[in-house]
Amino acid sequence: MSAVLTERTGAVLLITVNAPEKRNALDYEANEALIAAFTEFQADETLRVAVVTGADGAFCSGADLKTFSPRYVGEPAPYFRERFVDGYGFGGITRGLRVTKPIISAINGYAISGGLELALATDIRFCAPDAVFAIHDVNRGMHPCDGGCVRLPHIVGLGNAMEIILSGDRIGAEHALRIGLVNRIIPQADLVAETLRFAEVLATRGPLAQRYMKDVARRSAGLSLNEAVRLEVNSFADLAHSEDRAEGNAAFHERRPARFVGR
Repeated sequence: MSAVLTERTGAVLLITVNAPEKRNALDYEANEALIAAFTEFQADETLRVAVVTGADGAFCSGADLKTFSPRYVGEPAPYFRERFVDGYGFGGITRGLRVTKPIISAINGYAISGGLELALATDIRFCAPDAVFAIHDVNRGMHPCDGGCVRLPHIVGLGNAMEIILSGDRIGAEHALRIGLVNRIIPQADLVAETLRFAEVLATRGPLAQRYMKDVARRSAGLSLNEAVRLEVNSFADLAHSEDRAEGNAAFHERRPARFVGR
């Protein structure tokens, strides 16, 4: 049985972490399979949006501490730096794997430690009412290493992030929605289907514009306001002569859906 399943529906790729017996914790092989799935998504020009979720009531409860952590902690320092520090990290998208297309997480249960960091690395987060979020690293005398200390403050604000990472306590869906950690709460039975429907809507929008917007949002972090706005307007100018921009303008005037090609 594969620990990571992929299913394609039109231009949307559904990626499911499939290790329910351990609440979808990732061992080394599952982590590699997840990296391969995101790599496939990025490389396939006909795929425009990815949805990542977990099997049977859990999103991802982090790394499998019995197998994944010993694999990298015990490695010599040069290999550790090459493979993990400069590599793809947990699930790929948390560190070295640059995915320019939209990714949505459908958080159907536990999103703990590395699992929450995986969700933080997606662009949009929907969750079920019984979803649970936490970063437990402080309980083991450690801190996050795949974006928990970095992405979380950008998403929920410094005070809310400090409460989560310094305490190691769990929070529920309503708390997560209130602080902006998730975008929507959707009934468990409808979560994946509703997320896929939203992904299908995103897949009809201009893919080149989405890629450029995602790039601006990422690269502007840490820049001054003036530098960030200059980055944005330069990106805007780069789109001005694209085929997609011409098609979007024509579709608007002809009152029809646009047929974007990503050029």
